[in-house]
Amino acid sequence: SLRGSWRLCNGNGSVVLRGEVPGCVHTALHRRGLIQDPYYRFNDVLYRWISLDNWTYSRTFKTPFDIRTWQKVNLVFEGVDTVAQILINNITLGRTDNMFNRYSFDITSVIKEVNFVEVRFLSAVSYAAEQSRCHKAYSIPPACPPPVQKGECHANFIRKEQCSFSWDWGPSFPTQGIWKDVRIEAYNHYHLIYFSSTSFFVKSAQQWSLEIESIFDVVSSKPIAGLVTVNIPKLQTQQTFSVKLQPGEGSIVLLVNINKSSAVEAWWPNGHGKQTGYNMTTTFSMEAGYQIEKFSKAYFRTVELVQEPIPGSPGLSFYFRINGRPIFVKGSNWIPADSFQDRVTYDRLWLLLKSAADANMNALRVWGGGVYEQDEFYDICDEIGIMIWQDFMFACALYPTDQNYLESVRAEVSHQVRRLKSHPSIILWSGNNENEAAIASNWFSIPYADREVYIKDYVMLYVKNIREIVLNEDKSRPFIASSPTNGLESVKEGWLSQNPYDTHYGDTHFYDYSNDCWNWTVYPKTRFASEYGFQSWPSFSTIEKVSSTEDWSYTSNFSLHRQHHENGNDQMLQQIGHHFKLPQSTDPIKKFKDTIYLTQVMQAQCIKTETEFYRFSQSEIIKGEGHTMGALYWQLNDIWQAPSWASLEYGGKWKLLHYFAQNFFAPLLPVAYEDKGVLYIYGVSDLHVDHRLTLRVVAHAWSSLESVCTLVKDDVTVKAQSAVPIYKESINDFLERCRNCTRKSCVITFCLVGEDGLQSPTNHHFLSSLKDAVGLEKTQLSASVSQQDDTYVFVLQTTAVAPFVSLDVGSIKGRFSDNGFLMTEKKKVVVFYPWEPTSVEELEKSLTLTSLVDVV
Repeated sequence: SLRGSWRLCNGNGSVVLRGEVPGCVHTALHRRGLIQDPYYRFNDVLYRWISLDNWTYSRTFKTPFDIRTWQKVNLVFEGVDTVAQILINNITLGRTDNMFNRYSFDITSVIKEVNFVEVRFLSAVSYAAEQSRCHKAYSIPPACPPPVQKGECHANFIRKEQCSFSWDWGPSFPTQGIWKDVRIEAYNHYHLIYFSSTSFFVKSAQQWSLEIESIFDVVSSKPIAGLVTVNIPKLQTQQTFSVKLQPGEGSIVLLVNINKSSAVEAWWPNGHGKQTGYNMTTTFSMEAGYQIEKFSKAYFRTVELVQEPIPGSPGLSFYFRINGRPIFVKGSNWIPADSFQDRVTYDRLWLLLKSAADANMNALRVWGGGVYEQDEFYDICDEIGIMIWQDFMFACALYPTDQNYLESVRAEVSHQVRRLKSHPSIILWSGNNENEAAIASNWFSIPYADREVYIKDYVMLYVKNIREIVLNEDKSRPFIASSPTNGLESVKEGWLSQNPYDTHYGDTHFYDYSNDCWNWTVYPKTRFASEYGFQSWPSFSTIEKVSSTEDWSYTSNFSLHRQHHENGNDQMLQQIGHHFKLPQSTDPIKKFKDTIYLTQVMQAQCIKTETEFYRFSQSEIIKGEGHTMGALYWQLNDIWQAPSWASLEYGGKWKLLHYFAQNFFAPLLPVAYEDKGVLYIYGVSDLHVDHRLTLRVVAHAWSSLESVCTLVKDDVTVKAQSAVPIYKESINDFLERCRNCTRKSCVITFCLVGEDGLQSPTNHHFLSSLKDAVGLEKTQLSASVSQQDDTYVFVLQTTAVAPFVSLDVGSIKGRFSDNGFLMTEKKKVVVFYPWEPTSVEELEKSLTLTSLVDVV
């Protein structure tokens, strides 16, 4: 391995330092104290010079073996970011221009005992601009991001993380560096480059089989023969194959039939079963007398994307069947966890992904403007049952299709599919993010007469190249060309549908910042919601780390600078204003903190309303729409400390939305909505069997901790994996029954309770805006903290009903069992799960308790 310390210098040699590999220039400069934290205040703009310079990585190394004894020696880069010339001992080996590709250079004839290796980078920004200039035939929009994003231009002309040129939630840091492993490989005879296994269930034989593919480089001048043995001890399965490898690069595909008398445990998504994997050893013994042993895990699961007619509805369904069972997909969208990939450690990935699973998610979409994630990301998803919708890295833009570009993309796609296809967590390949919609809705104002050339490019890139390779490399999972798409209908219309947002087909993305988000009728009753969301600000403790005192107001230059979405800060205030009074405190810092709190409350409540709408629409068709089978809100995580759509802040802290997600994605949930003055409650279940439950509906007056009235409905049947109406009453009748209630003075809570401790979260339904609520009193909230094993118990007490109670322990890392809740009883117990050592004293000192009545 050539990991470790390299020499790093800029274009004119005025900056020289040591830099770690894997790594990038920015983190090297920061580690050496030559720049501040790139995320601090306005540094994203102040440090543009770093990306505009051309940097060179170099080092010498001694060859750790006798070079004369090896037939072939390669210099292998798992990832180069992005445009570079690679030299060894002053001889140019080749060039790189694709961050997502693996590069292997044959150095057999040039390697010595002591070697000097150099990677001379060219600024990605100037390269992209030059590529765009050279594309003379026609322009390929968009040229530049909107000014509010403070970004760089022509990201679509370089095969690099698209959001590194800026996005509407992220900064512009077009990095340079060796971002993945780099090593020397030496071998005689033959060498294994890729190894993968995918499972199939053969219905006719009622038997599982594994397809194992191995890609080799054979050095000898004539074919070599030998035996391959595959052994899965736990499944009493062992098979030996005789194989022959031709000279050069080639693949062998083996079909292993699993012993029928072994009970195979399938891999299931989170909440639906276990994530069983089986240890497998594959041994290659070739005539050269040199053995390769490959240890891996074999997983068994099938995935189908079902698109078929629905009775009583035009269009087609769009849902996933895993191991033959329809699964309602619950989750979010994943963006890169940092602008600097070398800072994304295993622990960081584990924390973010575990937080997704802990919020009852079973899926994430790896969005197409970031990176194909590291192996560990998919390993963790395999382990905890997070299904992955995997985009290819193309987003919100049109792309060139000249020969060089297509060749680079083809290499990228086959590399990534080979690298990733063994992961059972990946359930879908998707060609791009929003590019079908971009052409269909004419985002880039292309004259109608010129459309054809762009449509032709689109089909060329995603269908004739990417799709061809994917179908060829991986027959175990579905492929769609874009998201949103109309699926088979888009295919029928020549891969570009007239309206990719049609609710009768495929998936939809939906954003609306002006209408009242508590009004469920504004949401599309779609087959599958793969993107939807609202912004909020991260907690003060997260902002504090990258700002200074004068930044701490909602209208400061810093607050404007951090907001990369046009009018985003105003849109949040507008949305808050529908239902809450805006903060008026004369203390500027209190006002800022109150505003942050309200943006989080509003975001949580908006996405709760929308997600519950998608969940209760899964079993019904109304006016030809419905059968919604997926809800992936935008977005899970943050790339830096800024206002965004995320539910997890940079650093992993849970926003109120993430706590709400834990409830609105619960496997069993009662959901209420009002339609024309009638209150409906649905029982939503992801459980595999029907349950007979009790529904408790309680009315609380804002002015009292005693409930006004309680309705208990026994023998409510909530059906397995469906959403059924379980209660219906007009609000007027309800208020008459609960004599002392009006819309403004009361709130309704409800939950489902069954045998054996089966219980849903308690849900709430507001009868009016909270700014109109009558009887809300200033409350005394207090908490006592005690330690219990490795968790901490907070006992909360209140003197009055408290809406949206938020516990915040500043920058102490960890999460609560519940947060942002409606407190209708004197006492509530909340558990804190620390992610690092802390103490009762530290927690007490850091704790702030806020509820809606604390906002002035």
